[in-house]
Amino acid sequence: QVQLVESGGGLVQAGGSLRLSCAASGRISSIRANAWYRQAPGKQRELVASLNSNGGVNYADSVKGRFAISRNNDKSTVYLQMNSLKSEDTAVYYCRSITLAGDSWGQGTQVTVSS
Repeated sequence: QVQLVESGGGLVQAGGSLRLSCAASGRISSIRANAWYRQAPGKQRELVASLNSNGGVNYADSVKGRFAISRNNDKSTVYLQMNSLKSEDTAVYYCRSITLAGDSWGQGTQVTVSS
């Protein structure tokens, strides 16, 4: 059982930066991987970035070179650094933890990029 709370969303101008945080509580030792997703109105939720148990990372093509996922050593917090933001990045961003017992999701945080 893992609980996740996102923070750091808000309004930013195109070209600006934001850093999202996802704080985990509960059985954080059971987390095997972390990921960030986003969902824009009328669209399906899509994978933005993932971080596996060995430190490997993957990014959606649309954010490569602009976003970076990371976490602290005890897995209690995962971050998404977002640079060179575009209006197309506007969405609700969700963090996800993957454990042997199942997945947990945060409540989401709104990111709005003005053009």
